[in-house]
Amino acid sequence: MAYWKTLPYKLLVGLKWIAFGILTGGIVGAVAALFAKGIVLATSFRLAHTWIVFFLPLAGLFIVWFYHRLGARKPRGTNLVLEAIREGERVPVRMAPLIIVSTVITHLFGGSAGREGAALQVGGSLGNGLGRLLHFRSEERRRTIMCGMSAAFSALFGTPLAATVLSMEISTVGVMYYSALVPCAVAALTAHFVAQAINPGSEAMLLSVVPTFHVREAVCTMLFAGACAMVSVLFATSMHRSKKLLQKAFPNDYLRVAVSGVLIVLLTLLVGSQTYNGTGSQIIAACIENPAVAIPFYAFLLKILFTSITLGGGFQGGEIVPSLFIGASFGHVVGSFTGMDPALSSAIGMACVFCGVTNCPLASLLIAFEMFGFEASSYFILAIAITYLFSGNYGIYGAQKIRFSKWDPKEIDANTH
Repeated sequence: MAYWKTLPYKLLVGLKWIAFGILTGGIVGAVAALFAKGIVLATSFRLAHTWIVFFLPLAGLFIVWFYHRLGARKPRGTNLVLEAIREGERVPVRMAPLIIVSTVITHLFGGSAGREGAALQVGGSLGNGLGRLLHFRSEERRRTIMCGMSAAFSALFGTPLAATVLSMEISTVGVMYYSALVPCAVAALTAHFVAQAINPGSEAMLLSVVPTFHVREAVCTMLFAGACAMVSVLFATSMHRSKKLLQKAFPNDYLRVAVSGVLIVLLTLLVGSQTYNGTGSQIIAACIENPAVAIPFYAFLLKILFTSITLGGGFQGGEIVPSLFIGASFGHVVGSFTGMDPALSSAIGMACVFCGVTNCPLASLLIAFEMFGFEASSYFILAIAITYLFSGNYGIYGAQKIRFSKWDPKEIDANTH
């Protein structure tokens, strides 16, 4: 009888969160879609006017000034959003325009960064702002933040299933905030529809060939996934150490970002192309759609270097698309050398490195399904599981908590490193 007595209340609560999900998905989805369009336009302009990369140090100075001008002298980025989900930290609304403008500038002038990580900040900021505007309680605003994150990720990446789960999974490893499932799902789907109306198209890259999954393939997949775990640890470690090293060497924010910009310009000249500037989405697509494409065996290392200097020096943007570049290029090289299908190994590499740096196995699996289809599901689930286990307590977000050990059934309550 208790179920029926509380049913009217539960219906009201459910309708409230469905309505909030639709509202958030519509607003955040539109903002994120326009943000994505800005990134595309900035990238197109840079590729058509390659000389603009020489102004990257000046662009960095503007970004630092912009943050200081709006009172964000020590931006904590996605880490602040993760702490807000877990501990109720306030996410200022000004974070949204800050990260949007600074990320577009970073891409326009050739910094190596992504967009989806920035979208988590945009979504979290707007979700929190909407929650405050509608007078949600402080504990409810944790869900409004997750709702905004799901909407933004869905709009930018075109993967509403993964976006629904990612925001519930990313804050605390080993814990899923299922109370946010309804608003996150509604927001992600709404944002996806809105984004498709503004930016028609799909991120899906279906695999043309998927070998039958037998024992040999399983063994190769496990070995490859273990290697991907090491690559993800290398990327996460490089991100953290480069930031600490640059902060120690150049305590002044303006000097640090200028030096970082100069280093990126010099590296670009040394490489002789802008392959490693920006998101590198064209390389990701080439690895999947053109298995015969020539990818240098050191490409993933250069992307790690470019991204670590860019974001560690004070430029703004996401880390997720660079992780996909790293996984795709590493997978393509491994596939070419070992006889695995390069397109399949690139897809597995993308899913694995994403999992290794975010510690989100379920979201990683859903991203793989939404991007590459279900035909290779056996490869993906095995590879992601192995990478999750062997990536240890490492991750790109220092505020992420490891609540439960990956190895033993016990609580450890430690931060990633």
